[in-house]
Amino acid sequence: MTRWLGVVAAVALTATGALAQPDASRPITLIVPFPAGGPSDALARALAQGMSTHLKQTVVVENVSGASGVIGLVRLTKAAPDGLTFGFGTIGTHVANAALFKQLPYDPLADFEPVGLAGTAPTMLAGKPSLAAANLKEFMAYAEASPGKVTYGSAGIGSISHFACVVLFSALKANITHVPYRGVAPAMNDLMGGHIDVMCDQTTTALPQVTGGKIKALAMLTDRKLPQLPAVGTAAEAGYRDVNVRAWNAFFLPKATPGAVVQRFNDALRAAAGDTALQRQMAAVGVDLPQADALAPGTVKELIAQGLARDVPALKARGEFLD
Repeated sequence: MTRWLGVVAAVALTATGALAQPDASRPITLIVPFPAGGPSDALARALAQGMSTHLKQTVVVENVSGASGVIGLVRLTKAAPDGLTFGFGTIGTHVANAALFKQLPYDPLADFEPVGLAGTAPTMLAGKPSLAAANLKEFMAYAEASPGKVTYGSAGIGSISHFACVVLFSALKANITHVPYRGVAPAMNDLMGGHIDVMCDQTTTALPQVTGGKIKALAMLTDRKLPQLPAVGTAAEAGYRDVNVRAWNAFFLPKATPGAVVQRFNDALRAAAGDTALQRQMAAVGVDLPQADALAPGTVKELIAQGLARDVPALKARGEFLD
């Protein structure tokens, strides 16, 4: 956790320069639709620092949180496509929200110009310290013995932690009660305190708590193990091959932003993601910074399209809506 928090604390976006000739002295605004200090916010800020250096222009981060990222993303759709405003999105804002809002006020595919993938991280099922289960099979037995009484926490409806648990529990056909929080930190605090039973979380926040002995790692919700936790099995190994949830994050520009501007931001992202020191920092908490073709804007479009076609039906089947 100390290493991850260091990434957040180290970010001070103060480079100067020009992106568009008429506005060379104006800063670029990065809209992050989540509270400051969370895993997505930290990743966005760390990469934005490198992008700012490459663009030779100040990047000012604005945390516009609320309604599972919708408020911030709507703000981005209303921004001028002049290269002075870009935003951050996730599998939650661009896939889960399409199912969890009856009337989502933006189109995940049509209303944005993807800049590129910002990073991916595996998710895990983690349990409170006193949980009477050490792996996914034992947790299933535990949940079946107390139907409707077992609880899982999330960073809020539509968050990555909510999305991952919906995918898992839909596959398990498990009756687990959702307890949404306003952010990852309070949910994790209650998991460590034993007030909720389990949580599906990104390794960026869960891994330090597992290695510190504050929570239990029950299963990786992916098709491969985490090198830092070789003894923790995967959902696929337990027979649930459809459970493969890697949280992804990406940068976006407003719709109709000129292609030359999109390319310049993509070039800046490639430069930032290519920093070896940042790659090592992120790898330590399980985050993979994309490289080569994975950084192309088209990769983000494919991820959104796949999620809308594959995962949204499972989310809708749970019947958990915000409006």
